[in-house]
Amino acid sequence: MAQYFIGVDIGTGSARAGVFDEDGILLAAAKRPITIWYEAGSIVEQSSEQIWKAICDSVKEAVAAAAIAPAAVAGVGFDATCSLVAVTADGAPVAVGPSGDPNRNIIVWMDHRAAGEAAEINAGDHKVLRYVGGRISPEMETPKLLWLKRHLPASFATAGHFFDLADYLTWRATGSLSRSVCTVTCKWTFLAHEARWDDQYFRDIGLEELVAEGFARIGTDIVDPGTALANGLTQSAAADLGLPVATPVGAALIDAHAGGVGTLGGAQTSGGSDVRNRLAYIFGTSACSMASSDNPIFVGGVWGPYYSAMVPGLWLTEGGQSAAGAAIDHLVSMHPASVEARAKADAAGLTLVAWLDRQATEKCTDLGRAVELAKSLHVVPEFLGNRSPHADPEARGVVSGIGLDSDIPSLISLYVAGLCGIGYGLKQLLERLAQDGIEIDLIVASGGAAQSNLVRQILADTTNVPLAIADTEEPVLLGAAMLAAVAGGRHRSLPDAMQAMSRLSRLFYPVGGAIADLHKRRYQAFGLLQSADRDIRSLFKPGE
Repeated sequence: MAQYFIGVDIGTGSARAGVFDEDGILLAAAKRPITIWYEAGSIVEQSSEQIWKAICDSVKEAVAAAAIAPAAVAGVGFDATCSLVAVTADGAPVAVGPSGDPNRNIIVWMDHRAAGEAAEINAGDHKVLRYVGGRISPEMETPKLLWLKRHLPASFATAGHFFDLADYLTWRATGSLSRSVCTVTCKWTFLAHEARWDDQYFRDIGLEELVAEGFARIGTDIVDPGTALANGLTQSAAADLGLPVATPVGAALIDAHAGGVGTLGGAQTSGGSDVRNRLAYIFGTSACSMASSDNPIFVGGVWGPYYSAMVPGLWLTEGGQSAAGAAIDHLVSMHPASVEARAKADAAGLTLVAWLDRQATEKCTDLGRAVELAKSLHVVPEFLGNRSPHADPEARGVVSGIGLDSDIPSLISLYVAGLCGIGYGLKQLLERLAQDGIEIDLIVASGGAAQSNLVRQILADTTNVPLAIADTEEPVLLGAAMLAAVAGGRHRSLPDAMQAMSRLSRLFYPVGGAIADLHKRRYQAFGLLQSADRDIRSLFKPGE
């Protein structure tokens, strides 16, 4: 009997489910939107109950669309954004914000309310910070927990469990309190290579309660991604999802890491599939860049090294930006012609960015020369700070070369300049990795913002590194399905599943010549604009 595997992905704005066969071929997928609340003070929240319902509806629709029997599903895998979920011991949601609404019980990854707490932590001499590039981010979970304790002590005390969203979903599905080594190592400061939490760190930053409790509320059983959890789906979860009781469920991954798992193992005609020389680049609302190595490599301003956090047995070094696709959306929306262009995009059934991408592609059929469309415009798209390699959350966007042009061609120029800025930021990261011994010879791109051939070619040209795409429409969902295949016993290990279920389909090579020289000079301009932003901020006190 053929076996099928379900991958579930929770992004920032939607829940998605995909049904894959044993070869990693997508049979059907479905999605549901999820609500996100934005409040003053960098507060961004969601609801675990709503997300679970969105998952269940998506899974049922995907299984029906795939025309398979639920009994043929041999495993379920989850991935999600690295958001903090607070629930009572019996699973009731706990309010995490000033609204006091318990249904809003998730502090979303992009929430920066804990920037002050992160700054305090970074001012201390904490050994665990060595494993997050030297500085903890307000997007990580311990600053958020400290904020919650200080500002909502009743919620902090009431919560029986604090989960990363991915771990909440596996708990909701199976009842298992096991956490994935991916989530707790990358976002909670768990030292996976030593299989322990650092007691002193939690005492020093003011979360001594967690130590006294033996870390029961944040995880005591830490397992590799894909590990089969408990006895599979519980009766209630199975009923919710429309699947058989005891269907295996694998320990989860953060969403970007699922994208890495779903793409990095694919073979290509020009070489092998050694993940150590590849960078997984997941380009969506944010951007995440992940490199693997046999030994721990410490890179200033870059998260990690994290042991076994993505590929078991390898060390993960992780960079990226908090705003990438979102930065491009914001950038083009500021242009005077955006209203006119949006109307044209709506008429064509496209988003504004997708319409601009089509226009730029039509203007420049030789995609290697697309940079020429940017003309005199230069963009540093760091509207939500620089995550890596500078670890500067206070950095902000810079645009240079703006004239009085207010027509659509100038908007297209701004769009292309913004894409180049994303690529130059990635190039900075690659250079930092190379300085510390991580040599990347292939970028494997995935994510919604990387679906365009224009984007792919610009990334190859700006970084001067070949770029490949995976032969699947849904690489993140595929990564989650690989977890299901391991939990269900189809593959012995995650690396085995990666090689068996993924393939690369197309390569984009840097153009070289005069275009490469133009990118070199624009890259220098990018660095100058970043420096100018830092110099300007140094003249003022925070908040001025």
